Amino acid sequence: MKLFVSEGNPHCLKVLAALEVTGVHCDVQYVNHDERVVPFLSRPAVPALLLPSGLHLFSPNAICRYLFEVSGQDSSELCSRWLEWEATDLQPALLQSLHLAVLQGKGSEVSKVLQGPLNYMEQSLSKGNTPYLTGEAVSVADVVLWAALYPVLSDSSLALGGCTSVKAWFDRGAVVHICAAQKVLQGKGLQGMKSFMQRQPAPQSSQCRDAQPFNSNPAEGEESERVVSVEEMEAAALTWSKGLNACPLAADRQHPILPQEGKRNLLVVSALPYVNNVPHLGNIIGCVLSADAFCRYGRLRGWNLLFVCGTDEYGTATENKAREEGLTPQQICDKYHAIHSNIYKWFQIDFDFFGRTTTEKQTEIAQNIFWRLHKHGFLLEDTVEQLRCESCKRFLADRFVEGICPHCSYPEARGDQCDKCGRLINAVELREPQCKVCRQTPVVSSSKHLFLDLPKLEPQLEQWLDKSTSTGDWTANAKQITRSWLRDGLKPRCITRDLRWGTPVPHPDFKEKVFYVWFDAPIGYLSITANYTDQWEKWWKNPNQVELYNFMAKDNVPFHSVVFPCSLLGAQDNYTLVSHLIATEYLNYEDTKFSKSRGVGVFGDMAKDTGIPPDVWRFYLLYVRPEGQDSAFSWADMALKNNSELLNNLGNFINRAGMFVTKFFEGSVPVMELQQEEKTLLALVGWELQQYIQLMDKVKIRDALRHILNISRHGNQYIQVNEPWKKIKGGDTERQRAGTVTGVSVNIACLLSVMLLPYMPAVSQTIRDQLNAPQSCINTMLQGTGTFVCCLSAGHRIGTVSPLFQKLEVDQIEALKKRFGGQQPEDEPPKKKTTAQSAGSTQPAAVPAAAAEVASVNGVDPEKAKQLTQAVTEQGEKVRALKAQKAEKAVITAEVAKLLELKKQLAVAEGKSSEPAPQKGKKK
Repeated sequence: MKLFVSEGNPHCLKVLAALEVTGVHCDVQYVNHDERVVPFLSRPAVPALLLPSGLHLFSPNAICRYLFEVSGQDSSELCSRWLEWEATDLQPALLQSLHLAVLQGKGSEVSKVLQGPLNYMEQSLSKGNTPYLTGEAVSVADVVLWAALYPVLSDSSLALGGCTSVKAWFDRGAVVHICAAQKVLQGKGLQGMKSFMQRQPAPQSSQCRDAQPFNSNPAEGEESERVVSVEEMEAAALTWSKGLNACPLAADRQHPILPQEGKRNLLVVSALPYVNNVPHLGNIIGCVLSADAFCRYGRLRGWNLLFVCGTDEYGTATENKAREEGLTPQQICDKYHAIHSNIYKWFQIDFDFFGRTTTEKQTEIAQNIFWRLHKHGFLLEDTVEQLRCESCKRFLADRFVEGICPHCSYPEARGDQCDKCGRLINAVELREPQCKVCRQTPVVSSSKHLFLDLPKLEPQLEQWLDKSTSTGDWTANAKQITRSWLRDGLKPRCITRDLRWGTPVPHPDFKEKVFYVWFDAPIGYLSITANYTDQWEKWWKNPNQVELYNFMAKDNVPFHSVVFPCSLLGAQDNYTLVSHLIATEYLNYEDTKFSKSRGVGVFGDMAKDTGIPPDVWRFYLLYVRPEGQDSAFSWADMALKNNSELLNNLGNFINRAGMFVTKFFEGSVPVMELQQEEKTLLALVGWELQQYIQLMDKVKIRDALRHILNISRHGNQYIQVNEPWKKIKGGDTERQRAGTVTGVSVNIACLLSVMLLPYMPAVSQTIRDQLNAPQSCINTMLQGTGTFVCCLSAGHRIGTVSPLFQKLEVDQIEALKKRFGGQQPEDEPPKKKTTAQSAGSTQPAAVPAAAAEVASVNGVDPEKAKQLTQAVTEQGEKVRALKAQKAEKAVITAEVAKLLELKKQLAVAEGKSSEPAPQKGKKK
């Protein structure tokens, strides 16, 4: 193994300290900060660990964990939680602290920035009463946090006083981190990091989140008791006493939903899922599920809201898919539109309308916008040199051509970009280009196209963006990505393509062309709404009365923040533009990426076959929603959250509260006499409710969920302290006390049912059914800043109470993890490695059995060549997707190796040389 580190890089402290503790043998090589030691990564990544298999690890915490595992020390669940807290909560605060101290000379402000994280550590260490974070022995969590905190805790000038438990813990690791620090900082202290810090983007104070680790379990997750004032207690008790009087019932939705005077009118759209594939969990949480949770919440708030979505059906990918499956493009669209629709219904996505883009309305509206852009002078004509396949008698779109990259000689470069070096390519620059349909060599030919004049629209766009981003709720990544596009100035962008499947261009000089999907697809929001109601313009041409929310993953941001707004601004037809752009980061699957062809990850059509209810899927996906950074789906974590948060925390509290009413009070809510303890509890619960509303209003869906779970924790503690099952057996005073505790608890359960509705609609309804809760409780609790009233008054009869959740067993989870992990079936013999494969590489699961056999066949075999051509196409798409998502190098390297192996097999089957084209050596 070889470890690459750089002087002055604080992240390298971690890995060198881990080497010191574990004693693992590893060559250490010092490199410059900007040196790219990990192939295929577009950015420098140090530290990096080169494994014997040829793969790389380039996350400091992952490297440390690996070194501990190699030395025989596995990480516990508590250890994993500390590592997650370090990465998501401590690091942002540390980066801001180092920026202040090293670059701005403001060391006096560091203590304020680090106060929250250090206080949390102090509380945890003092409560745990153990010398180290996870017990009696040093763990990888100790080493990582020692090294992370060394630059600030070892500098006396920063005056980080107090936190005696943290200081004692830090001193225990002195030998380890001092040795590592000498190698990295060269005895220069904080100033030893100046060169590294100057290369880092300036952190914002908003990066410093609460010090509380979100994924902690109840034991570690309890916050320090919030001090409640007498005024808060009395106010909470007064609100509670108002009950449900004069609260209007929420009216059922009447379609079509249209904007209303005097109401907050929200038009919510989620990025249109592309029709040619089955959505995986990352697609679902990134767009439709996040939007659905927010829409359900908005309806609870009494907002007038329309939620539309649909499948994006035009473009090259649909033609590709149709060719692969032997269907027409329309048949492919019909097939996959039904698949998408059924998946979203199972996940309980409550669209007001779910449509599609292959409609007459799409053609009508897209062509209208086109003509308006043409009329106002925002379109340009230009001639483009393109590749044309004379055999197929068509110009080749980027996905239909591949060849050797002119920059790095990578043999699998496609017509618009090289996946190896990342450089943009004009298809005519490819060496030895091939048509992917017939494998013939295309010729260069001229084709006239239309371009949207983005530079001419840029001043209008800038003016609108300044207003929208300052007044609306745009996620940080949406703002950052948008500004990066504008930084170097916009360029004209082609809006036409030489394709057959798409919205036809109405201009007589371009009648053989269709609109480019990036121009056409966002117009689908308008056409889908128009297919929902012929009064669609009341939503889409009403910017003063309508707020537009867009939900998407971050890769879709530029099209929604720059390109589509420019199309609408240029049309000059009073269109409604996006007010709030909500973009998630990426959701990964375990330690890799989702891959349908490799059988890795859970896709929408598979979730229902797991036996896990839709609401549990919704809960966990929203729990790990990648709001501020990439996150990962994990079977083990899903089981943990189900068993700890749903079963033992939330479900336990609600079931106990209901059972006490049934068992001790014959199914009727008892009389409640509030004492100071109840008033304190009401104030605490009311505060959590207020936080929940503030976060949901800002579309912080993941963070808001934490406050639901905090309320049930308060409730469990309240029951546990008061022990109503014992008091019910005592005298009148104690029986009255048991009644109060039971009545208050069952009312908290009712509140939880309302707060849960955006996340778990079926469970929410079940709770209200069991409690026989009045319908008016739904639209009472979330009014204003939060209204926790007594919904179930004394004498109210509840229904039949039963458990809400089931435990996910270890063997069940292990079976599911294996099933969706891409392993081969147990009864299938392992495929032999070919000599061309690198060590540690196996035959790709995506290759059909017949194709795998081709590796040993010499000579031309047209049938097998056909099968391998399809396998190469699928594997190429997979590699491109990983590149676009900036997947880790280890994942990409493995997939590229499989792709190259398939290409060799295809060359053999076609009777060509299997030797790859010569490539330039990569500088080290």
